[in-house]
Amino acid sequence: MFEDKVLTCKECGVEFVFTAGEQEFYAEKGFQNIPGRCPECRRRRKAESRGGSGAREMFDVVCDECGVEAKVPFRPSGDRPVYCSDCFRKRQYQPV
Repeated sequence: MFEDKVLTCKECGVEFVFTAGEQEFYAEKGFQNIPGRCPECRRRRKAESRGGSGAREMFDVVCDECGVEAKVPFRPSGDRPVYCSDCFRKRQYQPV
């Protein structure tokens, strides 16, 4: 049903292959649009959207609920409680 297609990257102009397997994956996920960028430009764009580092800066905290040391992906302001991932998850799913 699917056949490899040669596409041209809208960012760098390089031709790349949109494989039958990738097309099948897109169809299974319900994606309507074909990729406009080659794999290298997609990787670069994704890395740039994260500040170019590829990883988020993490901050050390002590959980206000259980007291365990944890890391969070934001700088705590000090005016609100901060929870480890386990306590955050427990609080998030508690009925109000």
